[in-house]
Amino acid sequence: MSEATAVEDLTPEEAAVELERLAVLMAEADAAYYQEDAPVLTDADYDAARQRNLAIEARFPDLKRDDSPSDRVGAVAHEGFSKAAHAAPMLSLDNAFSDEDVAEFAARIRRFLGLSEEEELILTAEPKIDGLSLSLTYEKGKLVRAATRGNGQVGEDVTANARTLEDIPVSLKGKGWPDFIEIRGEVYMSHADFAALNAREEAAGRKIFANPRNAAAGSLRQLDIEITKSRPLKFFAYAWAAESAPFAETQSAAVEAFKTWGFDTNSLMKSASNVDDLIAVYRDIEEQRATLGYDIDGVVYKVDRLDWQQRLGFVSRAPRWAIAHKFPAEKATTVLEAIDIQVGRTGSLTPVARLTPVTVGGVVVSNATLHNEDEIARLGVKPGDTVEIQRAGDVIPQVLRVVSPGEGEPWHMPETCPVCGSAAVREIDDKGEADVRRRCTGGLVCPAQAVERLKHFVSRKALDIDGLGAKQVQLFYEKGVVAAPQDIFRLPEQIEAAGLPPLEEWDGFGKASAKKLLDAIDARRSVPFARFLNGLGIRHVGQTTSQLYARHFLTWDAFWSAVIRAEAEGLEGEAFAELTGIDGVGKAAAGALVDFESEPHNREMLGALLEEVSVQEEEAAATDSPVAGKTIVFTGTLERMTRDEAKARASTLGAKVSGSVSAKTDILVAGPGAGSKLKKAESLGVRTLTEDEWFELIEGQG
Repeated sequence: MSEATAVEDLTPEEAAVELERLAVLMAEADAAYYQEDAPVLTDADYDAARQRNLAIEARFPDLKRDDSPSDRVGAVAHEGFSKAAHAAPMLSLDNAFSDEDVAEFAARIRRFLGLSEEEELILTAEPKIDGLSLSLTYEKGKLVRAATRGNGQVGEDVTANARTLEDIPVSLKGKGWPDFIEIRGEVYMSHADFAALNAREEAAGRKIFANPRNAAAGSLRQLDIEITKSRPLKFFAYAWAAESAPFAETQSAAVEAFKTWGFDTNSLMKSASNVDDLIAVYRDIEEQRATLGYDIDGVVYKVDRLDWQQRLGFVSRAPRWAIAHKFPAEKATTVLEAIDIQVGRTGSLTPVARLTPVTVGGVVVSNATLHNEDEIARLGVKPGDTVEIQRAGDVIPQVLRVVSPGEGEPWHMPETCPVCGSAAVREIDDKGEADVRRRCTGGLVCPAQAVERLKHFVSRKALDIDGLGAKQVQLFYEKGVVAAPQDIFRLPEQIEAAGLPPLEEWDGFGKASAKKLLDAIDARRSVPFARFLNGLGIRHVGQTTSQLYARHFLTWDAFWSAVIRAEAEGLEGEAFAELTGIDGVGKAAAGALVDFESEPHNREMLGALLEEVSVQEEEAAATDSPVAGKTIVFTGTLERMTRDEAKARASTLGAKVSGSVSAKTDILVAGPGAGSKLKKAESLGVRTLTEDEWFELIEGQG
């Protein structure tokens, strides 16, 4: 499979293979970058690989690996250095690759904090230094430890080496510093110093460094301190953690304090109160990039107010209150030779541009995504056109524009599935708007969907049957012995009914391997709730939604009874309200469940499947908080935190947050302006609390 294959083109089997490849690639790249200071990928290629991994995980969330690069920061400490645990994790940053990404970042902050457009939101902007991250621990103003990022939790102790850098004060100057604090920043080497160092290394017959970042990292991480001492390393301070006492109210004030304590800070750091001004700073820094005298690869934006940073907190491997706006990706022009259609597991028809192969950033690209028919119409693209393509911080190439029209005929999206011939339609949502994607209506009669749904059913985040991968599923499907999930659990009988020899006599199988596969299938006859639901491959009901339903209903029977009732009662009934009332679950997922249950062939399949497997009960949240396991609804205007913050807090305490009131609601938290939900809660005898009473209830928890 080509590295350049678009995510939209990937089958689940290919996606799993690609995620494994990316996990190995990025683990090796992290080790080379953080441990050996000898990167095997350029920064652009590394960012592209990370974005590709994220894009594949977004499209195939059930395939996310336990060793996913999206959950990892850095690499484990090198064995040549003592390990040093950080007082607080050294996280990475999410990336923005366009002005629109920056605008969405600011909008997300406003939504989370509940800020109106009129309220001022000040953000700082500073160059993103391309060097080695370093954390400096000071106690009573004295440098006691210096540690590299490592894996974000534990780094390498390079204290002795760090003490040789003139930019790193051994004792803090001035006043106002906390008794304990970790100052964080970037070790780097200027272009002039790098050139001089390489000249000396070459003259001495030693290996020269590839770039200033490698030189800086390799120089700091020397077991021989005299080598580090001889290298012209510099340090910019820009962040901190684990302070014993507050010392500033804003990011900009904190960085100003660093200067008084003896640190170098970046003079290009500025503040802005709107997105346009942020972008202007970005453009200005980008224009100066070649003359700065040191390497940067973007601009970092941060929320200025520290109390807002505290409220925004962190998600996964990055803070919500900061983002790195990376500099542009590489582009190229080539000829679009044809437009092909791929049919995905859910029946989605995706147009793919087949290109005259061209090298973009060291990668030969022959395919590019065209997303959907609306995008093709917007671009006005057709076969024969010369087009500009871009990797856009992502290995998935995309067509940007038509450079010059060709002689080809205008292209039109097919209205029938190219695989099975069924009608391909654009679904209409509740607002009366057409879906951007056209979908095959063939379902299980469409081979493209049937085999992919079976592969999904046995995939790692679904039933995870050892030894039964995409290749085996494809074989059994083509042999006519597995057409539906239940057939997997009747494999010997299906083989016999098809008049085929026993599995152990098939090419590629032997007595031992056949027994091992059948034993693995039997081992999955008892399956966790969320895995089973995810495995059904119902549109809009992926791993996350499946887990939310499992945590809410706890048993499969209770859950599917609600689905059956929702199908019978309609969209206005209580059962549908319960399916949509779970925080994080929308009408699309509930509607898809109802649609699934309404199809006779789906009911037949599910009934037959449940004769072969049993669905395990979900364990209730294990916590001693007073709201653990209780269903909470928030209504009205909350004054002490936003609705999103309140829901997140309740969830961390083990509560089930719902969006609608029913007889199963345990607590309604009602702020000013509460209306119909409060009346319904009162009529049902649901316990009702004010916002202050809610905080009294959970005080000291979480």
